Amino acid sequence: MATKGTCQHFKPEFKKDTVTLDSEKGYSIPKAAEAVGTTVHNLQRWIKELKLEESRVKLDASERAELDRLRHENKQLRMEKEIQKKASAFFAKEMK
Repeated sequence: MATKGTCQHFKPEFKKDTVTLDSEKGYSIPKAAEAVGTTVHNLQRWIKELKLEESRVKLDASERAELDRLRHENKQLRMEKEIQKKASAFFAKEMK
């Protein structure tokens, strides 16, 4: 295991193999993390990343493009809403 302040970089294949220790081999997360020399937090993050990666594979190209477009549009709308909220607060303050 790495000491505090050092950063270890693990290969994607290693991460996938470690996650299979937890999911397929029946190891608990702490035991799997200890067996490969990483932290429980790292292993939990790897599991989450792998699940996210697997869920993304199920989208075809057009669905992925639409999702990206909608996320971008959502971000724009949130920014516009925030600007409008600040502007209305400013003008309400000026009217008093």
